Amino acid sequence: MITSTLGVSSSDTILSGVVYFWMHGDYPIALIIFIASVVVPLVKLLALIWLCYTVHHGRQQTPRRRTHLYRITEFIGRWSMVDVFVVALMVALVQLGNLMSIMPGPAALAFAAVVIITMFAAKNFDPRLIWDVLEDREQDEDESPGG
Repeated sequence: MITSTLGVSSSDTILSGVVYFWMHGDYPIALIIFIASVVVPLVKLLALIWLCYTVHHGRQQTPRRRTHLYRITEFIGRWSMVDVFVVALMVALVQLGNLMSIMPGPAALAFAAVVIITMFAAKNFDPRLIWDVLEDREQDEDESPGG
């Protein structure tokens, strides 16, 4: 986000905002911003990667846990756009000509793109694939000479 006050511009990132609030003793706000803007998107990406990896490699253990992980990931996806909406609201509300203005920085577009792509990825992931491995294993046992 690029903030311009009385003709003086400054750039800020999510992490610089977290550091600013932390240094000024606003620990709860710093933690909320850090968790919502950094930890949650990162965990969401890692969860999607893990789910795709386990489905691709036919991992048979804990399909119930992986289904639960998928549901959590899909639920979190709905709240991932909060940061983008906050920047958009600030840009729309704080336009005071030469006194003060706020513009989204180039990273805002990249952040929004990652959020949207992970939302689509979570929505398009078929959780039935998690259970297909167990079904295939049961069919193999039924077809075996002793089963």
